Amino acid sequence: MVDALRRARAAAGRAVAQVSGRSLGPYQSAVVRIGFSATWLLFLLREFPDRGELYGPDGPWSFALAERLIASNHAFTVLMWSDSALWFETVYAVSVLSSLLLVLGWRTRATSVVFMIGVLSLQNRSVFMGDGGDNVIHLMAMYLVLTRCAQVWSLDARRARLRGSASEGAAGPVLWVVLGAVFAYGAVTASFGYGWLAAFAALWVVSAVWWMVDRYEPEGEGRAVLDVLANLVHNAGMLVIMAEVCLIYATAGWYKIQGSRWQDGTALYYPLGLDYFTPWPGLSAVLAGSGTLVMLLSYGTVVVQVAFPFTVFNRRVKNVLLALMMMEHAGIAVLLGLPFFSMAMIAADAVFLPTGFLVWLGARAAGRVRAAAPVPEAAAQAAVARPAPVAGEPVGRVGKVQAGGP
Repeated sequence: MVDALRRARAAAGRAVAQVSGRSLGPYQSAVVRIGFSATWLLFLLREFPDRGELYGPDGPWSFALAERLIASNHAFTVLMWSDSALWFETVYAVSVLSSLLLVLGWRTRATSVVFMIGVLSLQNRSVFMGDGGDNVIHLMAMYLVLTRCAQVWSLDARRARLRGSASEGAAGPVLWVVLGAVFAYGAVTASFGYGWLAAFAALWVVSAVWWMVDRYEPEGEGRAVLDVLANLVHNAGMLVIMAEVCLIYATAGWYKIQGSRWQDGTALYYPLGLDYFTPWPGLSAVLAGSGTLVMLLSYGTVVVQVAFPFTVFNRRVKNVLLALMMMEHAGIAVLLGLPFFSMAMIAADAVFLPTGFLVWLGARAAGRVRAAAPVPEAAAQAAVARPAPVAGEPVGRVGKVQAGGP
């Protein structure tokens, strides 16, 4: 009994050290960051000609109607601060810019906050314009703020390798000063609810403390404590993202089971006959013409969605189902003409991709980039002579190299 308690205590200690000592899933969080910000960026660019009708003053969902709805559901959107076209264009442009910067991983902590504000502001302005993919982006935009999603494959990680800290330079403080001014305006004009005001104030204060400690006490106990807290928040955020993906598939799968069309295996046949969901009528007609194939795809969709949450702890089965789900969403993008929904779901699925595959993929991509733009000989020799630190691992005692801020 004593030995069992001792082993349990030792296992708990190792688990705590693992969760608090480093940010888990650096490659997965980077893929999720790139996937969702790229999806939202492409959507905003695709709808740029119709932006006024979708989310702006020219849309059927007028400013007055949006005001009435938001007064009842208390949704967050800065587009309700003014009904002028200039303010809408500014918010839209900032949303596009923040999405691009988040893809690149530049000043990720601040840009993730701006990205979240842009997503929530546009989607909550016209709630009837979205679909399931928009709902996923809506949720993930908030979760990304909690994660250290720039440890790899980002400009922040590059800055950390070259300068020793991701917070070096004046751009970060300037960006947070601007955000502080926006938050202060929202507080003074009572444009934020108490919950959002507390959240933004906490983000601003924590980021300011992080910058001061990183600048003036980079190897002290304060930085070590902040690293532990940041790791805990990051790991909790990644756990929430994984749980959200499992919940999405479990809910979708079990609801499908209750539908008669899914039970008899004909559910896929009907959208293939709708003009709205047939960007390739010939391809849709070929697929709809095979009853066996329609039945197999319908039943297969239900099986994969229901089974996936139960396989996350079995690596081999999970990876097989993950590949099947990504192929399914790629098929939805092509057959049903829902590319942004599919991109959002594939980005969400990426949180479960194996690290080995992502490392291999990153090495292949880096090799192609180097082949396209050869590195000067002197720089190449310097890189070989000075190995880069592993992202997410400490340099010295307190992990100064970690990118992405707190």
